[in-house]
Amino acid sequence: MNAKILETENVTVSFDGFTALKNLNFSMDLGELRVVIGPNGAGKTTFLDVITGKVQPTQGRVLFKGKNLRGFPEHRIARMGIGRKFQTPRVYLNLTPRENLALAGNRDKSLWNTWFKQSPIEERRRIGGLLETIGLTVKSDLPAGLLSHGEKQRLEIGMLVAQSPDLLLVDEPVAGLTDEETYNVGELLVALAESHSILVIEHDMEFVRQIARQVTVLHEGTVLCQGTIDEVQSDPQVIEVYLGKESQDFGHDSVKEEVIEEFSGEIYPVYE
Repeated sequence: MNAKILETENVTVSFDGFTALKNLNFSMDLGELRVVIGPNGAGKTTFLDVITGKVQPTQGRVLFKGKNLRGFPEHRIARMGIGRKFQTPRVYLNLTPRENLALAGNRDKSLWNTWFKQSPIEERRRIGGLLETIGLTVKSDLPAGLLSHGEKQRLEIGMLVAQSPDLLLVDEPVAGLTDEETYNVGELLVALAESHSILVIEHDMEFVRQIARQVTVLHEGTVLCQGTIDEVQSDPQVIEVYLGKESQDFGHDSVKEEVIEEFSGEIYPVYE
């Protein structure tokens, strides 16, 4: 039996009478690339919030490598090895990609160290290799503000990897990208999946087909279906509640989930 890197057991999240997650049971193996999809309001964002500690479950458990995360603050969970990329790129526009990666990998987040302290040779080599992996070697010393949207997405994924997490949570990485940029991000995630466990939230089905081994469908805060992309797309329940509704063509999570953000009481810096 494969080791599990992430499990949720009967996780329920309720806010002011609204149930965002309902007895959610989910698991993924160590080294797996999993894609989670679902219609508007399915609970996708709340799912990530619970994993990272931004929102605490009303009941149930979240297990990371067998350890119960309930009650842990976000910073502790992050240091345990869970990294999250939000939909909107959060990069430092006045820094170069090289500096962004160095800062992301610097535990004390010191701009002084990033700008003025000579990095060890091994660290410079690691950053150079990461720049090559994300396809930004040529633009490594330009201000990140000059990068395209797709390049910023790849840079932030690189910044996530620079923190050496065991599990990468990636939220809608191809929203607003061109077809070419979408393909490039997909190839990057597939390459990273050779050495990382990755959970992707997405609604672009062509992109899902490009990267997914296993797909989990959320509906009304619980798991509706799980399987390969072909199995999911042919499942009668999925067709009824999701794929057959053009008005809900893989849009972002609903206003209800935005309300949850308010109840969480957390404010995050946005660098762009």
